[in-house]
Amino acid sequence: MQMLDQKDKKKSKNNKKITKSQLCLFGSLLVIIGISLLSMDHIKELKKQVFSDMQLSFMNEDNVNDIVQDVPKVEEVDKKTEEKKEEPKKQIDFSKYNGIIEIPKIGLKRGFYNFGHKYNNIKYNVTVIGGSTMPDVVNGNLILAAHSGDAYVSYFAYLYKLGIGDYVYITYNGIIYKYQIVNIYNVAKTGSVTINRNEAKTTLTMITCTKNSDTEQTVYISELV
Repeated sequence: MQMLDQKDKKKSKNNKKITKSQLCLFGSLLVIIGISLLSMDHIKELKKQVFSDMQLSFMNEDNVNDIVQDVPKVEEVDKKTEEKKEEPKKQIDFSKYNGIIEIPKIGLKRGFYNFGHKYNNIKYNVTVIGGSTMPDVVNGNLILAAHSGDAYVSYFAYLYKLGIGDYVYITYNGIIYKYQIVNIYNVAKTGSVTINRNEAKTTLTMITCTKNSDTEQTVYISELV
C-alpha cells in the first residue's frame, strides 16, 4: 500500500510538471504570436505611411510640372519683353502727303492732302476745308479740321490742351511755316463756322469738336510768325 502511494505521488508530481511546462510553452507561444501581430500591424502602418508619402510626392511633382508648364520661364519673359521693346514703331511716310501739321506740345504730327484729293476726308485724315489757301499765299488762311475723342482718326483729340501763345508748324513744299495761336473760341454746331481772323495776316485755322460737348465746336486761330 505504501509503495502504491509513493507511485501515485510520483505520477501526481510528474503530471504537475507536465502541466507547468505546457503552460509555459503555451504562454511563450501567445507572447510570440502577440509580438508577431504587433509587428505586422506596425509594418502595415509603415507601409501605409511610405505609400502615402510616395503618393503625395508624386502628386506634388505632377502639380509642380503642371505649374512649370503653364508659367513661362523668367528668361523667356525677359526675351519677349526685350523683343517688344526692340520692335521699331511703324514709320509714317510723309512724302505721300501734300503737307504736314506738327504741334510738339501735344505730340501731334500728321500729313494732309490738298482739297479735292480722295483721301482729303475727315474719316481718314486731317482735312483741308474748302476755301483754304496754302501757307505760301500771303494773307491767306489754311483751314484744317479733324475729329476729337477716342477714335483712331481723332487727330485733334488733344487740341484742348493748347493755349494762347502755343506754336503750330506746317510743312508745305519743303518749307516749314511757324504759327502762333492768338485766339480760341467755341461756336455752335450748325453746319457752318464763322472764322474770326485778321485778314491782314497769314493765318491757320484749326476746327474740332469741343471736349465734353455734343453741341459745340472749338476754333483755334493762329498767325504766321
